[in-house]
Amino acid sequence: MSAGIVLAGGGTAGHTSPLIATAERLRALRPDVTLTSVGTPKGLESRVIPQAGLPLEMIPPVPMPRRPTPELLAVPVRLTGAVRQARTILKNAGADVVVGFGGYVALPVYLAARTMGIPVVLHEQNAVPGLANKVAARFATRVTVTFPDTDLARAERVGLPVRGAILDLDPQALRPAARAAFGLPDDGPVLLVSGGSQGARSLNVATVDALDRLLAAGVSVLHVLGAAHPADDMVPRESAGAVYRPVSYVDGMENAYAAADVMLGRAGAGTVTETAIVGLPTIFVPLPHGNGEQAKNGRFLVEAGAAVQIFDADLDADTLVRQVIALVENPDRLAQMSQTARGLVPCDAADSLARIVLELVDART
Repeated sequence: MSAGIVLAGGGTAGHTSPLIATAERLRALRPDVTLTSVGTPKGLESRVIPQAGLPLEMIPPVPMPRRPTPELLAVPVRLTGAVRQARTILKNAGADVVVGFGGYVALPVYLAARTMGIPVVLHEQNAVPGLANKVAARFATRVTVTFPDTDLARAERVGLPVRGAILDLDPQALRPAARAAFGLPDDGPVLLVSGGSQGARSLNVATVDALDRLLAAGVSVLHVLGAAHPADDMVPRESAGAVYRPVSYVDGMENAYAAADVMLGRAGAGTVTETAIVGLPTIFVPLPHGNGEQAKNGRFLVEAGAAVQIFDADLDADTLVRQVIALVENPDRLAQMSQTARGLVPCDAADSLARIVLELVDART
């Protein structure tokens, strides 16, 4: 009978992308392993997990209110029901190990595994841990993290698992084809703007407001507005040999990275890690909400001179134009940023995490 591994995580690409990357590596190392993912119907996982060829089981989300509200009173009942459903999934999957990546779905699965004596391996993507992983770190068998100085007991830094397409990317070799695919010029600097899978209003507004000046300076813009901000009303433009290409979503971000010289983006764990691995100089604008994790995610790159950070409240068209022009007019600085970034992040995180999981599987089978 093959080993059973259950992977839990969802809500955003920050949780689903490392889950998929780890699953890819587990399959490569142990083709006979049985993988089952657990998500919620409301998360991005309902689309991307099946697309990745992984079986997906659903449990209801159990959001934890940040402040005392009437919703808080319903949490114990909801959590109990979700744990009960998670136990059934673990039993049916023949789970030998649970691997969790955080998000609303993870806590019920962690708690179900604990009651069943199943080892838990958790991975925390952000520099500031989320609630589910804070709780599970107290009883997890192994605790792995992406960034240095993440405040979790017994944390082992493995980095962030990313897809093979990112690890294997040769930006210079792919650049001509990537630019052609997006309708971008063969020559001249390209700014990639992306606020993540759902987009970011402040980044979008600053970009549109700065557009005339960027194009006049010869900077083309590949603008990924995000699924929550459809590109239907945005019109491609051209000026001074530079072009503006708005799109709602990019499935293969490696192509967008290869097309660009500089990126403007949030500082989610995926963006920080992927841009560092491919050596794309980035202007980070941390999300001003949540636990403040994004402001800390990219700090090590900023402090090393491998990235630039602008706080959301300070982002406007003037600031954006000034920062972008200063970078694209200094190719030596861009080259140094690229080289420095590549040396600051582990590139074998998916392999490291997969081997940790398989060690525990082998100990139980």
